[in-house]
Amino acid sequence: MSKTLDVYDPAMCCSTGVCGPQVDPALVAFAADLNWVAEQGVTVRRYNLGQEPQAFAANPAVVKELEAGLDRLPIIAIDGRIVSTGIHLSRDQLAAKLGLVKSCCSPKSGCC
Repeated sequence: MSKTLDVYDPAMCCSTGVCGPQVDPALVAFAADLNWVAEQGVTVRRYNLGQEPQAFAANPAVVKELEAGLDRLPIIAIDGRIVSTGIHLSRDQLAAKLGLVKSCCSPKSGCC
């Protein structure tokens, strides 16, 4: 059964935050890490508070976190269970939480 990774991001200029005149390198790395996770067969859904507030409002656990403050963003959930708040996880952290094995290439690349 495929896992689902949901990312609830703070309001950003675009869906990934990799836009505008001063791009945060951490957001570039996180976007690449999410692409890697998707290549491993995980369904990745990313929500931006500024563009998709209804996704936040529809999840009671996310609403509860936001009641504690916007500094709880980003909120990361796996299969509906919140696993991280306040930071963008690294590829290693995402792999560990998802039970993925990191390798030199993706299964779709044909190099393994």
